Amino acid sequence: MRFLNLPNKITLSRVLMVPVIIVLLYFENKFTCLLACAGFMLASVTDLVDGHIARRSNMVTSFGKFLDPLADKVLISSVLVMLVSLGRVAAWITIVIICRELIITGLRAIAADEGVIIAADNFGKWKTILQMLALVPLILHYPWFGLNPVPLGQFLLYIATALTIFSGVNYLYTFHRHWLGQQQETGSADGR
Repeated sequence: MRFLNLPNKITLSRVLMVPVIIVLLYFENKFTCLLACAGFMLASVTDLVDGHIARRSNMVTSFGKFLDPLADKVLISSVLVMLVSLGRVAAWITIVIICRELIITGLRAIAADEGVIIAADNFGKWKTILQMLALVPLILHYPWFGLNPVPLGQFLLYIATALTIFSGVNYLYTFHRHWLGQQQETGSADGR
């Protein structure tokens, strides 16, 4: 079972961490928020580890290419929704981020069906990293050593939201450019 190699198991562990993090946030207190934050950080680090191992060990699979971004989306979206219910994140930010993910995932599926692969670009990768960094202080929530982490988390989340929108527009542009290129190729072939 090649699709259940070590990198994919690490990616699956990121998905399996989500219910644990959500339950810890549901029973909110300073200690459970600290545990949820530690779980979230561990899950976030697996995003770096799984891809590195897959590329280094030549274990890249189609299943892994599908699962890795899905695991990121499940982790981030779930935590955002939970933080909205706790009053820590504005609902509109969560809506923007989740809608962007759904739209881009749909466009990538359409492009793939047409034989065009729209790979994740640097903006998309930085968007994910910044979202994860922003969520850490928002999960912590309570003051630690006299420092309130919430303003830092909110500031980073606004920047992450702007980058989310920008990277979404960039994907739309890339999709449109590929789509026009295919239409022109089809038109040229028909005109011969």
